[in-house]
Amino acid sequence: MSPSPSGSSSDDDGGAVDGSQPPTAQFRGQPASLPGGGKSPLRTVGGKNIALTIDDGPSPTYTPEYLRLLAKLHIKAVFCLIGENVQRYPNLVKQIVAGGHLLCNHTMHHDEHLGTKSTSTIHQDITATTAVIMKASGGVRPVFFRAPGGNWTSRLLAESRKVGLTPLDWSVDPRDWSRPGVAHITTVIKNAKPGSIILCHDGGGNRTQTYAALQKALPALKSRGLTFVTPRPE
Repeated sequence: MSPSPSGSSSDDDGGAVDGSQPPTAQFRGQPASLPGGGKSPLRTVGGKNIALTIDDGPSPTYTPEYLRLLAKLHIKAVFCLIGENVQRYPNLVKQIVAGGHLLCNHTMHHDEHLGTKSTSTIHQDITATTAVIMKASGGVRPVFFRAPGGNWTSRLLAESRKVGLTPLDWSVDPRDWSRPGVAHITTVIKNAKPGSIILCHDGGGNRTQTYAALQKALPALKSRGLTFVTPRPE
């Protein structure tokens, strides 16, 4: 999954569902570069457009529900796929492609420390994940790469670009992976600014809250005159 840049993660169905104060989402700007050099990943889209990205699938439980909702609302999204899940559920990748959505390489096992490893290890992970996505999709190549946890390093940026993938980040994070409640997720998404790239999840645990929030938030964003687009690869 893609938790907040703090490095927090959750691979189970747990989360902040005990009535405690939910985590605060923040709008992340677009810095000129990262420490150590390297052009920053894509975090915004232009004008009054807005983009939706969905991480950690495909999931046999939630991906089909998301696809039906997006088709109903005529919204195209970017699905950031984990290689091991792609290998388990290749038919879901075909369904994502058939729905007109874009594919993103989200590494083979969602190793949040991948960016600190050797260049050869990073290269092998990215290329292997692209290969399994292309096999499952019937030859459709991912156009984006997203770092697990948003843990970007200059090496990770360089290797993803070297193999022709645009590094893709986000600017709005409702922290839905932590299950902070439907109301919280809905509010954060509905308050997204023009140009935002929104992060949500269909994999990594129980995503009922996210799905319920998207049912409310996506029509609300469209009613504000925002147009859903898919980001342009570099």
